[in-house]
Amino acid sequence: MPGFSARDVQALRRATGVGMLDARRALQECGGDMDAAVKWLREKGLAEKAKRQEREASEGTVAAVREEGVAAIAELRCETDFVAKSAELVSLADELAAVVAAKGEDAVAELADEVARLAQTLGENVSVGRVARLQAGEGEVVDTYLHQQAGRGVNGVAVVLRGGTEQLAHDVAVHIAFARPLYLRREDVPEAEAAAERETLEAISRREGKPEAALAKIVEGRMNGWFRERVLLEQPFVRDEKQTVGALLGDAEIVRFAQVVVGS
Repeated sequence: MPGFSARDVQALRRATGVGMLDARRALQECGGDMDAAVKWLREKGLAEKAKRQEREASEGTVAAVREEGVAAIAELRCETDFVAKSAELVSLADELAAVVAAKGEDAVAELADEVARLAQTLGENVSVGRVARLQAGEGEVVDTYLHQQAGRGVNGVAVVLRGGTEQLAHDVAVHIAFARPLYLRREDVPEAEAAAERETLEAISRREGKPEAALAKIVEGRMNGWFRERVLLEQPFVRDEKQTVGALLGDAEIVRFAQVVVGS
């Protein structure tokens, strides 16, 4: 018996866009390891798109609060889009964010009964998702951005900035909402993750027949592009792609950022 199931084959097909036979072969080659199979397909040039498997997206709403020197984001999850847009759910999410801003991330437990009651009233599984609280220190400012759809927040960002203005912090928050960086700076990327990508890109470049003498330079160029997609300071600023976020900051410094997106 293979070390994987038909469900694994289907999951790999959804993640990469390949056919059933290619998905099965990849899992066979990789002993049933899903991540290794995605990498194998990329190296062989078989995947239409390689992406990390994500948990099944859920519905919900996101709230963001900014007070003096403090910002908080809170996510309230539910099952359907209809409930996600309900006034009751949006109101409770706002209350959650306010409690987190005032008392800290653990304070969401104070509203556990209200969450349970709302779940019973709405007839859906309602639960607290991700929460984040950022506090500005001396010489720092904090700001938020909340992207809304159909009357509910779906993408919340908070940024703490040192040596800059609240407007600059807000501009960076807007950028993060749309560019969705994973890391602040290149050195924050786990070495193992970068090494694995470099290995994959080298295999892809060899398969494409790139000359050996130019291989290192080609891989390095592709790695730089990979970092630009993930690292905030290296991303082109969404409102002026001629400059990076790092250049936009000038002498200012991003201390910390947090992002919560419904269904991510």
